Amino acid sequence: MRKLLLSTVAAGCLSASTAQAHFQMIYTPELLQERGGQLSLKMPFTHPAASGHVMTIDQPEAFYQIRKGKKTDLLDQVKATQWTSAENTGVSYQADVRLRGLGDNIFVLQSAPYLEESEDIYIQQFAKTIVNVGSLPTDWDAELNLPAEIVPLTKPYALYEGGSFTGIVKSQGKPVPFAEIEVEYINYEPDMAADKFADKANINPPADAFVTMTIKADANGTFTFALPKAGQWGFCALGVGPDTEHNGKELSQDAVIWVQAHPVMSN
Repeated sequence: MRKLLLSTVAAGCLSASTAQAHFQMIYTPELLQERGGQLSLKMPFTHPAASGHVMTIDQPEAFYQIRKGKKTDLLDQVKATQWTSAENTGVSYQADVRLRGLGDNIFVLQSAPYLEESEDIYIQQFAKTIVNVGSLPTDWDAELNLPAEIVPLTKPYALYEGGSFTGIVKSQGKPVPFAEIEVEYINYEPDMAADKFADKANINPPADAFVTMTIKADANGTFTFALPKAGQWGFCALGVGPDTEHNGKELSQDAVIWVQAHPVMSN
């Protein structure tokens, strides 16, 4: 896994040598909805590209929704549950929310710091996913001034398979130059009813290097990644938040965003 040095965290340049990245998921099957209504969000902390280990993490510190500029606290909607991967069954969380009216709904989860014992480091992630109703754009490009944040420059729910996603890595509203970003594809379809990953993968990566791909932002904190396969993709900018210590140990505050590529449909 990752090993972070305080000096490199401060510089925004982190080293990571991992075949499986940590990703705080906020998952629902479709980020583009035709109409509002009840929506279930599954939130395991895991390795989605490999159906990897589900990590036991404490209750989220914050969970809320942004809609048309209004923030709604949803932490009381979060319930502890379990999630099963190919490796184990571990603690997860879920929330049942309601989408009202047309437009974008930004869901933000601030995780509790998680101690990765193999690296003796804490990881805290600021994750967001954006669910749109009715194809009416409203808040998708909103900048929330989070400690660690990926601000999309492309609608994260209106992407074609083979298209590209562009975002800016920011910390408290300021771009993070040359931020290191891990990318994973949700390769094992989540079973919403059974709270588990599917047994069979969607694709077979040609090598371990394709399980967790690593890219870097430019000098302005901007990055672009082409999405070769339909489905949901996660982007995690490592250690870009301002806090670097927790309980006397190193802390990596990461920014996570989820996007969905759609297949190109022929007549």
